[in-house]
Amino acid sequence: MWRRAIMLGSWVRSSFSSKILTSSSNLQHNHLPHQKQYGMKFVDLFMTETEKLAKEGKQPDKIRPFITFVLGGPGSGKGTQCTKIAETFGFLHISAGELLRKEMSSNCEYGAIIRDIIKEGKIVPSEITVNLIHKAIKSTSNQNILIDGFPRSDENRMAFERIVGVEPDLVIFFDCPEDEMVKRVLSRNEGRIDDNTETVKKRLKVFDKLNLPVITYYSWKGKVQKINAVGTAEEIFEKVRQLFASERCRIL
Repeated sequence: MWRRAIMLGSWVRSSFSSKILTSSSNLQHNHLPHQKQYGMKFVDLFMTETEKLAKEGKQPDKIRPFITFVLGGPGSGKGTQCTKIAETFGFLHISAGELLRKEMSSNCEYGAIIRDIIKEGKIVPSEITVNLIHKAIKSTSNQNILIDGFPRSDENRMAFERIVGVEPDLVIFFDCPEDEMVKRVLSRNEGRIDDNTETVKKRLKVFDKLNLPVITYYSWKGKVQKINAVGTAEEIFEKVRQLFASERCRIL
């Protein structure tokens, strides 16, 4: 049994129904790249951590970090809060989007694959994103990991659990009313160039369709802590501070 870096006590339920939700994204096969097209490097993306270690003749580490997923719609302020959490509590802040952009703009391991997939109008497989996240986790000695904006769908979630071989210890959901999120995205000029009320609302609908099943799944497992994301950044962070200071989530 892996030793935890953070203890949650009775907060995490000890059992859960074996029923698994089907992927809400339900991707069409013709949108996904073919493994043969990209060779063995691409095939390796689909291997679990146990399979990779076995291939390399290694044994699994006995200590794993405490992993927190941070979710919230566009304009919920989760990015700002992730920065504050990392600075205050010493978490490593991993942004899935930033990892993909960095990899794509470089000559790194999966850069060419990502560029080719996007150029062909196909969907970047969850396996690529998960492998980049996993690489970032394994390359740090920090035992407290904060993953910002991931998983974005149930399919993302299943890929993470299958490849990395663990579930998150905590899921923080920044819950914010739609009107407030629309106002924030438009007023802060942080959205896309063509953002207007209608396009932002469409993005929020996509979030609801893909992300809420993830939140529901982990809620059933007792892992979700919902934060009311209305108020100033400092007011919201005070709620986060109280969460981490509580007896239910104590950093060792």
